[in-house]
Amino acid sequence: MTNRERLWGGVLLAAYLWALPLCADPAFALAERLLGRTLGEGVRDAAYHYVLFALTAAVFWGYLERTTRCFLGRLWGTVRTVLLGLAAFFLLSELSWRLTGRFFQAENLNDLAIAGKLAESPRSMVLIVVVLAPFVEEVLFRGYLFGNIREVSRPAAYLVSCLAFALLHVWQFAAAGRDPAYLLPAVQYVVPGLVLAWTYERSGTLWGSVLVHSIVNGISAARLL
Repeated sequence: MTNRERLWGGVLLAAYLWALPLCADPAFALAERLLGRTLGEGVRDAAYHYVLFALTAAVFWGYLERTTRCFLGRLWGTVRTVLLGLAAFFLLSELSWRLTGRFFQAENLNDLAIAGKLAESPRSMVLIVVVLAPFVEEVLFRGYLFGNIREVSRPAAYLVSCLAFALLHVWQFAAAGRDPAYLLPAVQYVVPGLVLAWTYERSGTLWGSVLVHSIVNGISAARLL
């Protein structure tokens, strides 16, 4: 990545992990006062993710162009890696669920929240979980975080990117409930984090991990609808 992409990518990643989740509700409350109307949950979620999508595309435009050329140059190799990644994901996820389920039964509030939003706004949520969120998360966690740390240490790249990806999905619930037990479901995101990082590294293009992420999310959403 270029120095510009590293700089602004770091700012965007920090905002995505910490600042934006905390500022979203006050920002939407202000927007409602200015507009004189109430914004539904589906509208809020869609607007939030569209903004993230646009910011990510703007910051990483050059990187996306380069990784797209790589994808087109090794299309069939990427498809094979995606299929392997999907097989590894479902096999390892089932194994992980059977092993960890014996030790804790903590509810995954992130999954419950997504299920509720899918029931209320199915069209907008399907777009978010299948297209917008996978794109943003893969650019930030695999393209930016994993890719840059890998230049220094490959094991550290897997460790840090997986840890950040796992905590992203649970820390807000632990903070809101002031209960560290809500962090336990982070274990469920270790396998996805590893598989997505491996897919990105093996395929050599970000679109490999984006495809795996989108397909997995699409299957999960279909089960909930």
